[in-house]
Amino acid sequence: MLTTSTTRVLEPHELDAALAVLNRDPVSNAFVAARVQAAGLDPWRLGGEMWGWYSGGRLESLCYAGANLVPICATPEAVRGFAERARRAGRRCSSIVGPAETTAGLWSLLEPSWGPAREVRARQPLMVTDAMPADVPPDPLVRRVRKDEMDVIMPACVAMFTEEVGVSPLAGDGGLLYQARVAELVTAGRSFARIENGRVVFKAEIGAATPHACQIQGVWVAPEHRGRGLSETGMAAVLRYALGEVAPVVSLYVNDFNTAARAAYRRVGFREVGAFMSVLF
Repeated sequence: MLTTSTTRVLEPHELDAALAVLNRDPVSNAFVAARVQAAGLDPWRLGGEMWGWYSGGRLESLCYAGANLVPICATPEAVRGFAERARRAGRRCSSIVGPAETTAGLWSLLEPSWGPAREVRARQPLMVTDAMPADVPPDPLVRRVRKDEMDVIMPACVAMFTEEVGVSPLAGDGGLLYQARVAELVTAGRSFARIENGRVVFKAEIGAATPHACQIQGVWVAPEHRGRGLSETGMAAVLRYALGEVAPVVSLYVNDFNTAARAAYRRVGFREVGAFMSVLF
């Protein structure tokens, strides 16, 4: 009996079809779209496989399967197909992350074989802005991190990651992959910080970036400097770079329980337009 729907790994020549799916929601899909635009669909360059769900021979949904498992524009039928493929392959990712409803459906199918998770963050508001705030001046001391400042920015990056994720990025390989990623952003001119007396006071990065949208990540204020409004003025400074030089829409997602951060982002002009979900292993 012939089947009209299937899931398989995309071939490099299917790049245009993959980008068409990713461009249906350029804000939510910015992370994967940026990787695909830079690396294509070859698994070695992409850092993982791109699974496609085909209905009637037409590519309808995607799932990036690398360090993260990321469902993209996935219909309920596609979610079931991706879950079955993921079960057969076994867990190789450190997290599942994506739009909340889709990710919840995927996790419900994978949890019996992949669970328990270390942590499930069921709702992480997705926030966007396309304009500079009218009443929050950019911090004039926030600037691009220089290549010779890796030893200054790394401790702040490690502290942010550990505080946010709950484990140190130095575990496993000693932090080689994490350090390489930080260096990549610094070299690309997408790492920003306020540095005083050789120590980071505020930092953030423009992570994923496409011509349609970019995503701010790794926002962090040194504990002894919190409560002084540095996150708002620092974010305004990063926004100035992002909107002026990178993309017309800037996004981020934040844990729903982080009420202080959500309030700070709203003051800088971000508005909630959806939600992500993360399953951490």
